[in-house]
Amino acid sequence: MSMFYDHAKIYVKAGDGGNGSMHFRREKFVPNGGPDGGDGGRGGSVYIEATNSLNTLIDYRYRHHFKATSGEAGMRQKMHGAKGEDIVLSVPCGTIIRDAESKEMLADLVDPGQQVMVARGGRGGLGNPHFATSTHQAPKEAQKGEPGEERWITLELRLIADVGLVGYPNAGKSTLLSVVTAAQPKIADYPFTTITPNLGVVEVGDVRRGDGSGFVLADIPGLIEGAAQGVGLGHEFLRHVQRTRLLLHILDGAALDRDPWQDFLTISKELREYDEHLASRPQVVVLNKIDTPEAQEHWPRLKQQAEEAGYPVFAISAMAHQGTVELMQFALHRLQEILREEMEKAAAEPLADMQGPVLRPQPEDAFTVSKEKGVYIVRGKRVERAVSMTDIESEESMDRLQMTLQKMGVTKALEDAGVQVGDLVRFNKTELYWGE
Repeated sequence: MSMFYDHAKIYVKAGDGGNGSMHFRREKFVPNGGPDGGDGGRGGSVYIEATNSLNTLIDYRYRHHFKATSGEAGMRQKMHGAKGEDIVLSVPCGTIIRDAESKEMLADLVDPGQQVMVARGGRGGLGNPHFATSTHQAPKEAQKGEPGEERWITLELRLIADVGLVGYPNAGKSTLLSVVTAAQPKIADYPFTTITPNLGVVEVGDVRRGDGSGFVLADIPGLIEGAAQGVGLGHEFLRHVQRTRLLLHILDGAALDRDPWQDFLTISKELREYDEHLASRPQVVVLNKIDTPEAQEHWPRLKQQAEEAGYPVFAISAMAHQGTVELMQFALHRLQEILREEMEKAAAEPLADMQGPVLRPQPEDAFTVSKEKGVYIVRGKRVERAVSMTDIESEESMDRLQMTLQKMGVTKALEDAGVQVGDLVRFNKTELYWGE
């Protein structure tokens, strides 16, 4: 994967609702026909859906604006306007979606098919028949469509690699990755070799014949001493490994001046400092460069130390393709065991988490009143909606709005805040002067 892209910021706008119609029947024999204006159509919403077929956010690298279409206006003879088209944007599984401004998490999409609505289409305005009453049979009001929600959101992909390679730079992780997968990491012999997580898919057995299986292997960079404190490239890259289920700890067998087991302990300590959760993952100890005399000398002692500490241990030479197939078979086998255990555990637990991302919205009626630069600002979903859907030109509509604001307690809140006749009050994009 040459380009690994894991952050994107996009603007989404749902469609506005269509306006309601203020039409009266005009037929030959019905001189003063009643109201027959149709309702506006609902605007399209914007959804984001997780899929297994993508593994980067590169689609959102060059295209940042996504708009759903608006609903159509209502027409006469109670004809309703057509609905706007929804848009569904695909992201890789493992994408976290946040509101760009508040940084609040909107969803964490883990499984394929999981969906979240990030911008709701505006409701269509009601046509004038809705406002007719027994005493008021020809209402000259219809509702405007509600504006669609719009916002900037950020997408952040935590890579879902099944198995991660950890170890010092130069221990041979990149070489191993290039040998067992089709990934082509840049290989060079200096620290910070690996700047982004290199990923590859390992195939074990014969997948084409149907009796094989595969997993995603990631070389996790940035794990040099001090990475846990965010030194160097630490933080950015360590994030990618948080969902890894098994770690292969690659040790340099050819280093003269270092003890491989000591390297193992040092990096394990860093893992714990960075993320307890990660440090508790099953690890396999792998001594690389076993085709060198130094490694052969280290091997008996390292094998004993690892086994006494309870770790499976392997000796390989990535360069000479020695022992790599066995290591990958073991990794797949261990990974399948871990996944089975996870599934059994999930099956035993109550089905509380089956609803997908749990989001706790504010109650619809909640609102706040503040005064900024001499203007009173009222914020709140339902009150903003009521104002934006009101036809300000129509006296009847304005009377209705006044009653709504009173019922919701907005009028009292504004008066408590000290609003005077003639003051400017802003509801989202609409400004009204406070009247008697």
